[in-house]
Amino acid sequence: MTSREELENYLSTLLELERFKDYGPNGLQVEGKPEIRKIVSGVTASLAFIEAAAAAGADAVLVHHGLFWRGQDGRLNGWLKKRVAALLGPDINLFAYHLPLDAHPEHGNNAQLGAKLKFVSEGRFGEQQLGFVGRPPQPLTGAALSALVQFRLGRAPTVVEGDGRPIRRVAWCTGGAQGHFEAAIAAGADAYLTGEISEPQAHIARETGVAFYACGHHATERFGAPALGAHVAQLFDLEHEFIDIDNPA
Repeated sequence: MTSREELENYLSTLLELERFKDYGPNGLQVEGKPEIRKIVSGVTASLAFIEAAAAAGADAVLVHHGLFWRGQDGRLNGWLKKRVAALLGPDINLFAYHLPLDAHPEHGNNAQLGAKLKFVSEGRFGEQQLGFVGRPPQPLTGAALSALVQFRLGRAPTVVEGDGRPIRRVAWCTGGAQGHFEAAIAAGADAYLTGEISEPQAHIARETGVAFYACGHHATERFGAPALGAHVAQLFDLEHEFIDIDNPA
C-alpha cells in the first residue's frame, strides 16, 4: 500500500515532468482515495477503460492518454462528464503521463516498443528527444520488418516502401509522431516506425528512399503504461493489472 501523494511524487521525479512541453497536464488529473492498494494501467482513460478498472477494484488508474488536452473548453458535459463521474463514484485516482511516458528510457513507450521488436537502441532524435534510433539484430528486408511488426504488435502496418535498401538502422517514435519523419531521416534511418501516417510522409518516403511504417497509434503505445504500472507495483507492494481496450486507430 502507498499514499496518493507518495505515488504522485515518485512518478513526477521518475518521469522528469518538468522537462517536457506537452499538450495537456501530466500527473494526477483526478483526485481519488488517499490510500492506494491496487493500480490498473491502460492506454487511454476512456469510459470503457474506467468502468473496467472500477470493476477490477482499482484505487488508481495509470494511463498514457488522460482526460484533458489543449484546446478543450473545460466544461464537464457529454462524454467528459461521463468519464469523470465514473472516476468520482468509486473514488479512483487518475494518473496520466503523455510525453514523459513516451520518452522514459526504461519504462516508456518508445523504450518498450524497441524492446518488443528486439531493436538495439543507440541514441535519441527529434523534438524533445522523444524518438529512438538504433538497429535490428541483423539487417532486414522491408518485407521482413513488416512481418516482424505484425507478429509482435498483432496488426499489419501500413507501409510506404523506400528504395529497397537493407534496413540496418531504424528510428521509431510511438503514436502520432509522423511529423518526426524528417528528423528520423536526418538521424540516418533506413526505416521509420510510428503509429500514424499523414499525406506528406508517403511522398517523402518515395523521394528519400527511407521506408515509412505506420504501425497503429494504440498498437505502438500499449507497452509503456503496463511497464510503469508493474514497476511501481513492485516498488510499493501494490496489486497491478493491465486492461487493454482495443482501438483500431
